[in-house]
Amino acid sequence: MTPRSPRGAAIAAALATAVLASSCSFEATRESPTPIPPGIPPAAGAPVPTVDLAAPGRTSEQLFEWAQGLNEQMNIPYAALAAYGNAAETMRQTRPECNLAWTTLAGIGHVETRHGRYHGSSLNEDGYALPPIIGVQLDGSPGFAEIPDTDGGELDGDPEFDRAVGPMQFIPESWRKYGRDANGDGRADPNQIDDAAVASARLLCETGGDLSQAENWQRAVLAYNASQEYVMSVRDAAAAYSVRTTAP
Repeated sequence: MTPRSPRGAAIAAALATAVLASSCSFEATRESPTPIPPGIPPAAGAPVPTVDLAAPGRTSEQLFEWAQGLNEQMNIPYAALAAYGNAAETMRQTRPECNLAWTTLAGIGHVETRHGRYHGSSLNEDGYALPPIIGVQLDGSPGFAEIPDTDGGELDGDPEFDRAVGPMQFIPESWRKYGRDANGDGRADPNQIDDAAVASARLLCETGGDLSQAENWQRAVLAYNASQEYVMSVRDAAAAYSVRTTAP
């Protein structure tokens, strides 16, 4: 190694001092991603304002202002977020022992159809997924149940086998049991996000009971889709929404 001259050593020392000073003077330009909390059930997330469920028309509209303050940071359409909040509030007022959080509904909505955005669909201003989201034919193919037609193709357009329908993906048989009109138009429609979210809430509460208990929460989500991988995907998405960040 060639010895440094006194002048070279002085320049090197000055450069080192400058680098050290710059590293202490500037913060990182990117924020660290918000860590997703562990545990089951996922946390409740932002509190939902009280909804007047007896009001005429579409009660989820009472939550539009709330939803528009949150939805962008989570990448959820505001109509979907308002529908999840409306459904959770419906259960809080009618079945408080269920302890259902909107984050769980949002987790399911994310995994099922990305909140009504599957394959180029989107929610219109009335909360309908357009084009309608129709799942694959449940004909017993590998990885799928076999469910012969139960509704003459009325909901899913398939007179041979059932298919899952809408932003929360209900098969016709389940829709007959849990479907309710939640947007005040007098008709329960699985393609409409308010109706679909309340139906999902009813399914979860009736199959799980007190969803603040880990075992009950898992049982309820398994009733939606009997897969442990599905349960964990819903959990991860719901937990992300509980801290106001995007789902993984």
